[in-house]
Amino acid sequence: MNMTVRRPSFSALLTRLRDRSPGFGASLLGGAIAAGLGLGSFSVLVMALWVSSPYPDSGPGGALHLAAALWLLAHGVELVRIHTLSGVPAPVGVTPLLLLVVPALLVYRGAREAVDAPDGAGAYAPPVRARTAWTGVVTGYLGVGGCVALYASGGELRPVWGWVAVCLPLLATGAAGAGVWTAYGRPREPLPSLVRVLPRAVRRLLLGRDTRVRWGTAVRASLAGTVVFFGGGTTLLVVSLVGHGDATRASFLQLTAGWTGRCAVLLLCVCLVPNAAVWSASYAVGPGFALGAGHLVNPLASDRAPLLPPFPLLAAVPVNGPGTPVNWLAGAAVPVAAGVTVAWFVVKRAAERQWTTGRTAGVVTLAALLCALLLAALAGLAGGPMGVSGLTRFGPVWWQTGTATAVWLVGVGVPAALAVRKWRGRGTASLAAWLGFGSTTTAEERAAENRAAENRTAKRRTAERRAAKRRTAEQRTAEKQAAKRRRAEKRAAEKHAAKRQRAEAAERRAAEKRTGVRSEPSTPVASAAPLPGQGDGDTFEERYEALPAEPYPVPPVRPFPAFPADPYGVPPAEPREAPSARDPYAALSAEPGTPPPAAPLPDPWQDEVARRARWEVLREVSEPGEGVDGS
Repeated sequence: MNMTVRRPSFSALLTRLRDRSPGFGASLLGGAIAAGLGLGSFSVLVMALWVSSPYPDSGPGGALHLAAALWLLAHGVELVRIHTLSGVPAPVGVTPLLLLVVPALLVYRGAREAVDAPDGAGAYAPPVRARTAWTGVVTGYLGVGGCVALYASGGELRPVWGWVAVCLPLLATGAAGAGVWTAYGRPREPLPSLVRVLPRAVRRLLLGRDTRVRWGTAVRASLAGTVVFFGGGTTLLVVSLVGHGDATRASFLQLTAGWTGRCAVLLLCVCLVPNAAVWSASYAVGPGFALGAGHLVNPLASDRAPLLPPFPLLAAVPVNGPGTPVNWLAGAAVPVAAGVTVAWFVVKRAAERQWTTGRTAGVVTLAALLCALLLAALAGLAGGPMGVSGLTRFGPVWWQTGTATAVWLVGVGVPAALAVRKWRGRGTASLAAWLGFGSTTTAEERAAENRAAENRTAKRRTAERRAAKRRTAEQRTAEKQAAKRRRAEKRAAEKHAAKRQRAEAAERRAAEKRTGVRSEPSTPVASAAPLPGQGDGDTFEERYEALPAEPYPVPPVRPFPAFPADPYGVPPAEPREAPSARDPYAALSAEPGTPPPAAPLPDPWQDEVARRARWEVLREVSEPGEGVDGS
């Protein structure tokens, strides 16, 4: 029997689409929302200052263009100021590090939330795939960022498109990757194959059995050293501001007279405090920073450029002249403290893992290089051009700062770590015990500590395997529930279709009973007409969808009066004369006789009993659950 194919419903199509690509739309929206929140916060701040300013230079359009330019500057994009007194466009490349934290945190948080399953997916729903969440967040964020860059191109501060193409994707991909990695529990993957290019001795020192432990120790030590550098730079900045308090106060009052302008200057100083701390750290390690082309400030000498603007943070710069012993000691204290901190973190783990001398020195060197890279990156972001000619160099030089940091940390950290390790091996009360590493231990105690460390490692690995199995089981359960839900939807759709067909059949039977006329169901357009003798319900070649309770009424067959019972008629009483050859119709009577009525022939197919028996058989065959296919 030809039947039309039912198309899937719209809800089923949406479910199938959601199962095939879950989470990408939500991730795309999350990235766009992260960019919108950052841009909105900058716009609110700038508009508040513009509204409260007694001397607004432009309308709200100019304020919005300025907010868009500041949002791009917070990503590290260099801007160009078109309208200047000299008529020459002036670059603005100093990125406020405090403003950089805002978009980075928003993208990081958006990527973490994009990994989570949708709210209506249930408690056991699997998380969104890492690649899908990362791609969606980055795409949404960069889409909004491109639109903002196009809008800011029509303002007074215009972005440089080369910096836009580099800084926006770099921040979005890095922050989104960190967010997805954190959402997945910070999985530890093996190091890339690029480390194979290192010499064999270096690989043996740095990439032995406990590679993860050594790299983790180096990363933690480098982060601790960076924090010490940043804290030491902040301390130097605060001490210098207090020492030059009168000049700082005078410059703050000299810039503007209204309270609105002073609030704007104060907010700008707060945003630039991390930059000044990085400048102070660069001053401590030796290279210092530049205040104009050819004018350097370091512990050995201070050469400030003339005609600098009266800015409060610039008042903390030492006066022109050679450095004093106070400057030398203040500068040397910060890198020494950072080197000791790096050594402390490395030696503490080296004592637990029983590292050799070369391995301990290698981990300290690795931590020093990582810390130097971090400080060089911060120095590159904290400085930049602020104009033309004399202001093309403003802030520390990143490669000089990174090189000096690495030299200081290796020169201080490696001897400190080796000295502490040697004191621990001699078995006397050493600096290691005073620093909190614990007292010296015997060989049995060290063996017990090693066994305990191995047990902890085994327990951690077992917990990781169990967590992986649990996540796999949850994912399988979610897949089974999704398949079960789809099967239930399919069964419900089939039941609904069968119910609708039964209702239509019932309505048709009711109409037939009322009118007494049999109505044939309409043949669907997609179905082909059956051949003669097939599909009429009498040869049991098809399954009847529904049958009426009573057979259709058929009118009785009446005899046709034109045909007599005997086709040859009644013979005449007397023999007739033979017809002549001239008149062939002479044998016929002049008037046709009226034939007697013919009796109806018995027809077994039209018998009432046989018809009812056939309808009963067909009805039993078409009942649900008793068909030919057993459905």
